[in-house]
Amino acid sequence: MPAFNSISADQLARLMGTPAAPVIIDVRPGGEGLIPGARRYAAEDVAGWAGSLARRPTVVVCVKGEERSAGVAAWLRSAGIDAEMLEGGFDGWAAAGQPVVAASAIPPRNADGHTVWVTRARPKVDRIACPWLIRRFVDPDAVLLFVAPGEVAGVAERFGATPFDVDGVFWSHRGELCTFDVMIEQFGLGGVDALQRLAVVVRGADTARLDLAPQAAGLLALSLGLSRMFTDDLAQLDAGMILYDALYRWCRDAVDETHDWVSHTPKPRAGR
Repeated sequence: MPAFNSISADQLARLMGTPAAPVIIDVRPGGEGLIPGARRYAAEDVAGWAGSLARRPTVVVCVKGEERSAGVAAWLRSAGIDAEMLEGGFDGWAAAGQPVVAASAIPPRNADGHTVWVTRARPKVDRIACPWLIRRFVDPDAVLLFVAPGEVAGVAERFGATPFDVDGVFWSHRGELCTFDVMIEQFGLGGVDALQRLAVVVRGADTARLDLAPQAAGLLALSLGLSRMFTDDLAQLDAGMILYDALYRWCRDAVDETHDWVSHTPKPRAGR
């Protein structure tokens, strides 16, 4: 029987990678893996950090979905936050084969608890796809900085930011793989079928190999169009997030669906 004020692993997995995903709070004492998008907090210090949370639906995760997460979720509800606990906890999530992010791959966080990333200005494909992946599966509150190419290294050093999609850094192209591919692999998200399908489309659009997927040409066209609609890179990123949200949902739920005029034409009523 489901626990009171709880959510199942399957229900949470359906929200993962979408704008409707809840805040995920991991209150385990330790552990290498994290549920995608989760942040670690000490359960015993909930009174101190509860006020810093966004007023969004929240899921609390402990090892097995017992008193630690139940207590923290109850405390958050008393503070006016819509909080549930994850049935079965992290162990149940992992046992169900759900994706687990490698915590060691996540860059250090700043004083506010956010990861900070920096890349070249005027993004097209990879530099929108990667921030989407980071915000949907790694750190929903990640800070993204777009600067002139020659300033990336200096900004990274001065502001403790992690550079990506530039030459000579860890998070960049490797062989035939684009940066989006590398992030999926390094964060441990290779088992998410929808992301693997999306990665082929992104790779095709980003590396001029439009033969890799029929959708690659469309993604390239939309990306180039967005880059000409916006002079503000962050405004372009906001618009691009919607584009990649739609592509992800297609990759997850709609690849076998077709659309034509006939299937949506009303059928004649009987007797006419």
